[in-house]
Amino acid sequence: MLRITPLSLAVLAGLSGPARAELETQPEVVVTASRVARTVDTTLADVSVITREEIDASVARDLSDLLRLETGVDIARTGGPGSQTSVFLRGTNNNHVLVLIDGVRVAALGTGAFTWETMPLAAIDRIEIVRGPRASYWGSDAIGGVVQIFTRKLEAPRVALGYGTYGDANASVGIGDRGDRGGYSVQVGARDYDGFPSQNRDGFSYEPKDHGLENQHLTAQGDLRFGTQTLAGVVLRSQGEVEFAGGKSDFTEQALNLSLAGALGTNWTHTLSAGSAREDYETPAYFALYRTRRETVGWQHTFTPSDTQTVVAGIDYVHEKGENRDTFSGLPNYDESRNNTGLYAGWQGGFGALDAEASARHDDNSVFGTATTGSAALGWRFSDALRAYVSYGQGFRAPTLNEQYSPGFGGLYAGNPDLDPEKSRSAEAGLEFTLAPAHRLKANLYSTRVRDLISFTGPDFQAENVAHAKIEGSELSYDGRVGDWYLQAGYTWQDARDEDTDTRLLRRAKQKFTGRLEHAFGARAKAGVEVLYAGPRDDVGGLRLGSYTLLNLRGSFALSPSWSLAARIENLTDRDYELVHGYNTPGRSGFVEVIWQPQR
Repeated sequence: MLRITPLSLAVLAGLSGPARAELETQPEVVVTASRVARTVDTTLADVSVITREEIDASVARDLSDLLRLETGVDIARTGGPGSQTSVFLRGTNNNHVLVLIDGVRVAALGTGAFTWETMPLAAIDRIEIVRGPRASYWGSDAIGGVVQIFTRKLEAPRVALGYGTYGDANASVGIGDRGDRGGYSVQVGARDYDGFPSQNRDGFSYEPKDHGLENQHLTAQGDLRFGTQTLAGVVLRSQGEVEFAGGKSDFTEQALNLSLAGALGTNWTHTLSAGSAREDYETPAYFALYRTRRETVGWQHTFTPSDTQTVVAGIDYVHEKGENRDTFSGLPNYDESRNNTGLYAGWQGGFGALDAEASARHDDNSVFGTATTGSAALGWRFSDALRAYVSYGQGFRAPTLNEQYSPGFGGLYAGNPDLDPEKSRSAEAGLEFTLAPAHRLKANLYSTRVRDLISFTGPDFQAENVAHAKIEGSELSYDGRVGDWYLQAGYTWQDARDEDTDTRLLRRAKQKFTGRLEHAFGARAKAGVEVLYAGPRDDVGGLRLGSYTLLNLRGSFALSPSWSLAARIENLTDRDYELVHGYNTPGRSGFVEVIWQPQR
């Protein structure tokens, strides 16, 4: 464990990176909520953005460490970095969150969930989080919301080296440049993490040895503008090995997107895109190999008949192929493919103080048939400082290939090719108050019903559509700046229940509070503190996970215009807690990083 001394605290107090989201005069522009660029203050959805500056300021090592500080987000992880991670957005399941990387779907076909634990933070430029259903724009999976990750875009050389507790060594090097007609960016990075025992003595396969992570990643992108069109390409590849109690897994994740975008006429633009996603996940101890292959093609058109009216329409086609292979016999448990075609359209309009939005989508799947979803929202601006909105939306989740085709175990827990999609409906009300650009307060109430949830409760425990869930919640968040001080705070209350048994959904806290306070010491140094409280949670077998509070410190110091030093101390009080029963979490730990990035 890292030992904290008064001297180390004094050193850290003189450090810090840029505060999270220095509130700008101009609001953030987002594209995920309605597939077109809109500012946050005009989007009729609950959206938050994590920028690269905020990632650097946090000095966080994992994507889950960032997401757990967001309102409406719960995290469960079976050990340290690299361990299986689940993200619950507004109380919905892990596979009820649509995850995109540069517009490309990246969830595994076997589980329907994204492997959050293998996404390197060094490869991320920006994260957009949209809470609430967006199936009418994006199709399957977007029941709880959408998380879109945009990969790193460098504009100069950059080198970073870091080391921390549990043998956590990180390195990345990249270069980029931009000109009048376009630019490029390339970065490679690696992480070698020795780790700690993933399970404690309550775990079913406890072993007193460290379980670590090895990861290597590449991000590359480029764009070229000619006339009114821009041709762009981006690729992310992450590969490595993660250890767990009883074995290890080898993984390869890859996402590729090519696009041609620009104006086709007056007030008419388009984006023609082709994407590819790949995942290979092999666990020799279980003689298991899972493969996902996904190819997508889409063509979107955006029309702006006036300054206050926008119409978006498009089509996308997805071909998916998944395989689950027994590596002992060399035979596949299943090797299946399916196709999906989606047609969507949306309209956003402003009429003085009134904002309105409506959208609809029709999906035609080669296996489960069709699904049609819609959404609508209305917003009213009482003044420049106060806005309210209400919305209603539908969602669905297509069955995973495991749920459809898995042979199960000895004939038990088998898949069912006749499964229907899970379906949802959600309603939300929001209130936003802005006092000058330096203070923002936001409150949201929401209610979600999910039906036809897939459960292994049929004959011989075969998969079937029988379960129902009811989720109600509220969120309150604040961002404010006074002089050199910056405060961000968020409170989440939610009641996520299985309607059939009237029990709470697992590993989701009823109450959660997060806070970040930072102070600038001149132009070169800042110091910050993070606080996270999560209430009790239910776990498997009727067990109860206790509440916990974490305190983290973070900071950076500009040694020169090109050199900077960053540091982070996690779990300052060395709190012992569990996110999953029987699995350990990091104790008091620290990380220091040196960055070289010449100013242009």
